[in-house]
Formats: sequence, structure tokens, C-alpha cells
Amino acid sequence: MSEQAAIEAVIQTYFDCMFESSSKKAKAAFHPGARIVGYLGEKLEDMSVDDFAAFVASQQPSPKDKGEEARLEIVSIDIAGQVAVAQVRDDYLGHTFLDLLSLLKIDGEWRIQNKLFHVEA
Repeated sequence: MSEQAAIEAVIQTYFDCMFESSSKKAKAAFHPGARIVGYLGEKLEDMSVDDFAAFVASQQPSPKDKGEEARLEIVSIDIAGQVAVAQVRDDYLGHTFLDLLSLLKIDGEWRIQNKLFHVEA
């Protein structure tokens, strides 16, 4: 599998964690020390992976189970050796998010190291 394809697979797992309300997939996509940070309205959110995994798992029924349309757009991926940055747009909980994901390849596996998010709509 190419580096691009491996990164796209991690991004898909990340999206699936939210769409399926899966804490297991959240923990598979993110490095354990990752942070998830951004503004929801005026409030700055700063979550650990465990916090984020618990949050997505709490969204019941999941967007998938509610029959919502899945929307994930990979805007760009830039790879430099064993680090990468991806920009993705997705719909979640009635909002459109623009996510900036930094990724690291550790022991041959790509994982999201940090996520910065911006609510577009």
C-alpha cells in the first residue's frame, strides 16, 4: 500500500469513528497522546483521545444508524518522510467541519497525532 493510501485509510477510520459512534475506531485512528482542539462557537474545545472517543461513543443513535448521509472530502494530503498533514472536510452533528490533521508514521503505521478543527457552517 502506498503512503498516500495508508494515510487515506487512517482518515477513513477517523471519519468512521464519528459516523458510527465508535470509540474503538477513534482509538485506532489517533496516537494515544493526540489532542483534538478547536472552537465550537466561542468555546475552545481541547480533548484527549479518550475524551474524544467517549464523546463520539455518546452520540446515540449514531449518524449512520439515523440514516444520515456520510460526507468526507479529503481536500489535501502533504507527506514529508514520516510526517504528513491532511486537510479534510466532513459533516458531523449538523455542522460542516474543516479539520487539519497532523499524522506521524510510527513503527510502520500512520496515526493522527493532532487534530485542529474549524466549524465552517
